Amino acid sequence: MKVWIAHEEGRELLGPLPAGVEVEVYDGRGDYPSDPATVDFWVPPFLAQSKVTTPLADMTALQVIQLLSAGAEVWVPVVPPGVALCDARGVHTAVTAEWTVGAVIAAMRGFDRFARKQPRHEWKVEWTTTIVGKRALVVGAGDIGEKVAEVLTALGAEVEKVARRERLGVHPIEAIDALLPDFDVVVLILPLTDATRGLVDAKFLSRMKDGALLVNAARGPIVDTDALVAEVASGRLRCAVDVVDPEPLPPGHPLWDLEGALITPHVGASVDGTLDRAYAPVGPQIRRHAAGEPLENVVADGY
Repeated sequence: MKVWIAHEEGRELLGPLPAGVEVEVYDGRGDYPSDPATVDFWVPPFLAQSKVTTPLADMTALQVIQLLSAGAEVWVPVVPPGVALCDARGVHTAVTAEWTVGAVIAAMRGFDRFARKQPRHEWKVEWTTTIVGKRALVVGAGDIGEKVAEVLTALGAEVEKVARRERLGVHPIEAIDALLPDFDVVVLILPLTDATRGLVDAKFLSRMKDGALLVNAARGPIVDTDALVAEVASGRLRCAVDVVDPEPLPPGHPLWDLEGALITPHVGASVDGTLDRAYAPVGPQIRRHAAGEPLENVVADGY
């Protein structure tokens, strides 16, 4: 069985593999290390844009794609029939939740505004708001959404959750229009699918409470950027975003200069130890596949 992985460092992180498993490194750039038609199991690079899926056309014997991230939207439309697509669900939960809660705190406490004053040596006390005692709506109740809800609750917020399917303690997505006016913070932490693309449009934003904060730790195309710019520019809403549409956000884009916007460049999981965490499920998944056992985290319906 031939396995391609995206990082040389990943070899040692796979652990012991069964006899007959050959591992090669292909980072998505340059020449193939061998004939792609002989690859059974592929671990592509992080944050793959559509061009990284190009080798699929040459991988005629491919059986499994194991992602290093939880997001699978680039792959879902192009994975050939019969190829199992598996994500890294749970791998980046803690660090992405950390960014999300950190962004909520930074935006509500005005850390970004104070940071902009620092180069001017400007010491000026300002009153800000707080998450303590506020209401937060977490849109997306997977591993990361549940962790964000847990931490925000511990900080003193009242938290409710929305997801694709209603269940105990989770509202259905169909209820979101009625819920939005009651919340001070709305956190987006859901996958990008046909159903969620453009979910946060002008109507959605207009339903949010005056002065509310929108936090996007999901994917940029879930939000209509022009509609978001209009609301934040008016001063009615604020935002903290790690992802945008388009991405990268081009120089000169109006979102950059908005006082009420906190922007980071898609770094929610870009921290030390990420490679170790990302490869943790890969070795076990290769061993399952080699043994003919069921795979874990198989993507279905875009999730």
